[in-house]
Amino acid sequence: MTTRLPIEDVLPAIVASLATTPNLVLQAPPGAGKTTGVPPALLDANWLAGKKIVMIEPRRLAARAAASRIARNLGDEVGGIAGYRVRMDTKVSARTRIELVTDGVFTRMIQEDPSLEKIGAVLFDEIHERRLETDLGLALALESQAALRPDLRLIAMSATLDAAPVARALRDAPIITAQGRAFPVEIRNLPAPASGLDALAVAMRDAILDALSGGDGDVLVFLPGGAEIRRVERALQAARLADNIDVMPLFGDLPPAQQDRAIAPSIKGRRKIVLATSIAETSLTIEGVRHVVDSGLARNARYDPATGLTKLVTEKVSRAGAEQRAGRAGRVAPGTARRLWPAAAHGALPEFTAPEIATADLAPFALELAAWGVEHPSALNLLDQPPASAWNEARALLTELDALDKDGRITAHGKAMSRFGAHPRLAHMLLHAKSGTAAALAALLGERDAGPNDDVDLRPRIDRVAKFSDEPWRRIREQAKRFARQAHADFADIASEDAGETLALAYPDRVAQQRGGRGRFRLANGRGAALNERDPLAGEAFLVVAELDGAGADSRIRLAAPLTETALRRVLGPHIEEIDEIELNDAGAVVATRRTKLGALVLAEKALPKPPPDALAAALLDRVRKRGLSVLHFSDAARELQARVALLRDKDSEAWPDLSDAHLLATVGDWLTIGSARKLEEIAIEPLLRQRLDWKQAQELDARAPTHFTAPTGSRVPIDYSVANPTVRIRVQELFGLTQHPAIDRNRIPLTLELLSPAQRPIQVTRDLPGFWAGSWKAVRADLRGRYPRHPWPEDPAAAEPTRRVKPRGT
Repeated sequence: MTTRLPIEDVLPAIVASLATTPNLVLQAPPGAGKTTGVPPALLDANWLAGKKIVMIEPRRLAARAAASRIARNLGDEVGGIAGYRVRMDTKVSARTRIELVTDGVFTRMIQEDPSLEKIGAVLFDEIHERRLETDLGLALALESQAALRPDLRLIAMSATLDAAPVARALRDAPIITAQGRAFPVEIRNLPAPASGLDALAVAMRDAILDALSGGDGDVLVFLPGGAEIRRVERALQAARLADNIDVMPLFGDLPPAQQDRAIAPSIKGRRKIVLATSIAETSLTIEGVRHVVDSGLARNARYDPATGLTKLVTEKVSRAGAEQRAGRAGRVAPGTARRLWPAAAHGALPEFTAPEIATADLAPFALELAAWGVEHPSALNLLDQPPASAWNEARALLTELDALDKDGRITAHGKAMSRFGAHPRLAHMLLHAKSGTAAALAALLGERDAGPNDDVDLRPRIDRVAKFSDEPWRRIREQAKRFARQAHADFADIASEDAGETLALAYPDRVAQQRGGRGRFRLANGRGAALNERDPLAGEAFLVVAELDGAGADSRIRLAAPLTETALRRVLGPHIEEIDEIELNDAGAVVATRRTKLGALVLAEKALPKPPPDALAAALLDRVRKRGLSVLHFSDAARELQARVALLRDKDSEAWPDLSDAHLLATVGDWLTIGSARKLEEIAIEPLLRQRLDWKQAQELDARAPTHFTAPTGSRVPIDYSVANPTVRIRVQELFGLTQHPAIDRNRIPLTLELLSPAQRPIQVTRDLPGFWAGSWKAVRADLRGRYPRHPWPEDPAAAEPTRRVKPRGT
């Protein structure tokens, strides 16, 4: 007897809605059957008119598994009525009406045929994952619908989603909600493990063993990545599991056959432990799972526009992700979910995972938009706009790769790059190198882990692509052949010794030069990078780095190839410059050097004859820029002037110049006049700063923030502006007779008075002199009379004469 799925209750409403309205948002929790139930229900719709249904899945495994399930439900084989098209693997035929594709494949489809002529409906599954290419695909499909295909149906489907923003993007589409079929899942929170892979592996092992002993069924374990999966797998092997328990890894780069075994039902009498990444959170049903063990961690790619590097970051899972993971235990029966974090910490998790458009390398996205004819993402109906810094960085890279012209429009070279479905760097390399080596590198680097090998050196991997036909090298080899055909290159033209020279076409900014020690390198973009000093590549003079982890001052090199200087000059000649640099040496002498440079790397240098007379000033300015203002001599008067101007600038930033250290350093060439000085410390800074004020500002500054306070005795006492509140330190007798507290800035800022004894020792600090006279003066007077009997200490100082003298003798 077939179990009825919850999605069946809303299928009539879905069909009826799409008969009159082109767009729809479907909310359905995990297990409702939306992925396998909705596409077949639409096959006989009149509006489909025999066209295909395309369903976009976020992952290759999900696309293959869903196609298989739909085909089985229809009594057919994969590639018949239901098929799939993913990177490196396709099963479709002339009979295929339902096609499961990944988001990247859909982008290629719509770029090649913007009208989607043979497609009647596009379904975006698991749209809540907010993958960049899914967001892009939806925006392009909406444009196609508006301009070319008003009959095209677009359906956004999700398990956990704030549906309203998506419905608005789909032109106020109706929202249909299906109920779930989840069984209750008992949440058990366990103590968080200590930091480190070993501690995590031990904690996960113990939680898994506890789950195995707590009831029947299989165990699904969520870990951030392959390294953690391997650690936990070894820990379980050491634990001597029962003979009927199988341990199966599940992550994106496993061969399809191994993935299929992990998600298939267990053989009767056997149990399995599936060690999975977040690939198993959604879109998949792993038969027989009754227990979930969740590390609470996920590994995500994060792009840093400041460095141009993408790094894999291990992060805490979102609350939505944790609920998705736990729900996997309640698909077929009541289950348990063990979480390796305290219950009190759950509320501190982010509600949702950040959309990929906010954190990803946007170069591929920018190239797709340029190929579509859009110069800025604001022209598209995107769910979120990208950060401006990352967008500008992406456009700058495309311009450097000649994909965009000086006006920001796509070039013929850029159009050719966009057809590869590879990162723009790799597409640029393929088009210029036109070799099997480039095709192998592009296929390797297009995979998340560039093949199952821990070597940093890419050359052995290239050899494996050329020679081996077993998994996973077969898949990578087939992709390399496709790239070679697209680039009109001979796949047999593979030479691993050319890896560095070829790779430099893709990563000219990541050519690395050894600097002062084995394994320590400087990249052409100026950043540091490092290798284990025992690595065979650590002694190379030059490397080209394909992948870094992006962390710290010296990023760890993960993938690279060696490069000779001859090859570097040959392939990157247009990037190499000869620059004459004039600077001060440590002895203060001016020296001129001609340097041959690739970005921050110095390939050669030679001394030049004595530099021209104006070279000293340029060199002194350059030293300030490099070392900061600390190399200059700021007198007390200069610092006082800065503080006085800053006080008034806080009140009105438009009326006063910025004399802060940060601004002065950023604009040093505008104000620092070297004159006849031979050394930086000879330059008088205060007059130069005063020149930043016009005559009116100078007069107003002296009136509103004077340098001195004039006491009732006529003494001119300096005002200290270096402290939080302008302060005057003065002997208390000089203020006798003063009935108002002194202030500056038109009486708006009271001075802080540090009152001193005749011996110049502090006796009181006040910002309310009349209050002091009327209050604590009595006690202070008694103390002062005893210590300084020859000085006048009136009972009413506000009515007394100010004085700087002692009492006459005999009084």
